[in-house]
Amino acid sequence: MAGTDLPRYIYKIVPSAAPVHEPLPERLPVSELDQNSGFIHLSTAAQVPNTLKFFFKDEPLIYLLRIDYQYVSQCIRWESPDGKVCGPRPGEGLFPHLYNELKLGKDEVESVVIWQNEDGWDNAINEASSWLL
Repeated sequence: MAGTDLPRYIYKIVPSAAPVHEPLPERLPVSELDQNSGFIHLSTAAQVPNTLKFFFKDEPLIYLLRIDYQYVSQCIRWESPDGKVCGPRPGEGLFPHLYNELKLGKDEVESVVIWQNEDGWDNAINEASSWLL
């Protein structure tokens, strides 16, 4: 990605089965997908809606972690999602993947919100548009 295209924030979506409590610990539990991949799967603000609809459509709620990009930029690789995991996702570009020994916790996460799935994610996305930067 070109320097002018870099986001201010990137996001981690955590399912309801892995609740995120504050204060955040040094290191949050890592999903099986992230463990198997060897990196933490993240999304830009523009990618969050489709990631929610594709991977989390049946989740009652999610925890959305906002990460200040400048603090993790040295550990980010911009890559295509693995086709075996995601399938084709045209138009979404490259995804930020965090390569830092699977550490995501209080030092990396700027803030956390909880979104409810109310007949789809559109309501939560619309209501939180000012937070999703």
